[in-house]
Amino acid sequence: MAEGSKKAFVTGHPIAHSRSPKIHGHWLAKYGIDGSYRAIDVAPANFAEFVQTLEANGYRGGNVTIPHKEAAFALVARRDDAAESIGAVNTLWFEDGTLCGGNTDAHGFAANLDEHAPGWAGNSPAVVLGAGGASRAVIHALIERGVSDIRIVNRTLARARELAHRFGSGVSAHGVAATGELLADAGLLINTTALGMHGNEGLSADPMGLPDHALVTDLVYVPLATPLLAAARARGLKTVDGLGMLLHQAVPGFERWFGVRPEVTAELRRIILADIGAK
Repeated sequence: MAEGSKKAFVTGHPIAHSRSPKIHGHWLAKYGIDGSYRAIDVAPANFAEFVQTLEANGYRGGNVTIPHKEAAFALVARRDDAAESIGAVNTLWFEDGTLCGGNTDAHGFAANLDEHAPGWAGNSPAVVLGAGGASRAVIHALIERGVSDIRIVNRTLARARELAHRFGSGVSAHGVAATGELLADAGLLINTTALGMHGNEGLSADPMGLPDHALVTDLVYVPLATPLLAAARARGLKTVDGLGMLLHQAVPGFERWFGVRPEVTAELRRIILADIGAK
């Protein structure tokens, strides 16, 4: 690989839907960097081989998405604290020839709220809807920011309990039936489930029972105004959509591969909004 041309990628299966090439392509052009960032579809059976040949193929690293995040966690030689805590890797890079893995989802979640709702971490207790991989990233971010009462709500109580046990003190597990009671004194409601996404338009929780000072955020960003956010706004509550998490989680990887820490700007947000057909 010529020193001037820096290569990175995003891989998943499927991957054609990814907005990451638009995000990183915008930054490469904006900062005048001689580099590329492309989407590569890799089936699970071929993922280990793909990772093992990255350096030989001239890649400085890249992003990993569904269904490869856990496999990437197992394949790297070193992991950052976030990846260890969350149990998944979404960013790969090399340090002195050693393949390293990190997880930037928690950073993206927190940075999005920092941008749109400064001081959000004071809004404890937090109710987290869902117990999947996105939930793990959110809980890690909440704990890092000092939120000491985190309530996981999930249809399968056993999964919520597994997560509560993973993160320990201050994190509790609850079934869906307890949602109303849990919201009564909550300062932060976070949806990490697919409910509200196009084709899955249900309401993940009813924000009517929240206190007036509560903040509501949804990791779903297609549509941008999910049923949960629309209901929260109708209730007069502060809301933050999920698009900023996608944009902010991309920052640390770009800096590692291309040597510039990029900015999440209104211009970038407009580009991605146009791509998803939102206003």
